[in-house]
Amino acid sequence: MSFVAADLTGDRPEQYRQLAAQAEALVAGETDRIANAANLSALVFHALPDVNWVGFYFYDGRELVVGPFQGKPACVRIALGKGVCGTAAESRTTQLVPDVHAFDGHIACDADTRSEIVVPLVRNGDLIGVFDLDSPRPARFDDIDRAGLEAVARIFLAAL
Repeated sequence: MSFVAADLTGDRPEQYRQLAAQAEALVAGETDRIANAANLSALVFHALPDVNWVGFYFYDGRELVVGPFQGKPACVRIALGKGVCGTAAESRTTQLVPDVHAFDGHIACDADTRSEIVVPLVRNGDLIGVFDLDSPRPARFDDIDRAGLEAVARIFLAAL
C-alpha cells in the first residue's frame, strides 16, 4: 500500500477536515490498534506545525503505557491522575494546557515541551488510552485543535 499525505490547505478548521479525511483513508480496513496508532502518529506529526511529540499511551488496566509515537523518547508509564496524560485518562476529558510549567504535577518527558493537548480514548465506556501532542511553543493548541484532534481520535477508535 502506498499512502500519500497531501499538504493541508485552507483555514485551520478546513485543514483539520482534510487531516480527518486522510486519517480515515489511512486506517480504512485495518483494525490493529498498534498499526493504526503508528500511522496516525506519523500522519499528524508531519501534518501539523510546531509539534515535537505526537503519540498514544494505552491503558493496561492499571496505568498508561507508551505506544506508537513520533518524537523524542518518552516516559514509559504514567499513573492515572498524574500529569496531563494521566489527568485526561482519569477525567476522560480532553486536557488543553497552554503552559505545561503551570500545570500542577506536569511530567516533563521532554524539557523542550511548553504546551500540550491530550485526548482521552474511550470506547463503549472503556478507557483505551490517550492521544497526546506536545509543542515547544507556548499556547500552541486551542479549541480548533481540540475539535480536530478529537475527530482524529474518534477515527482511531472507530477502526478498533
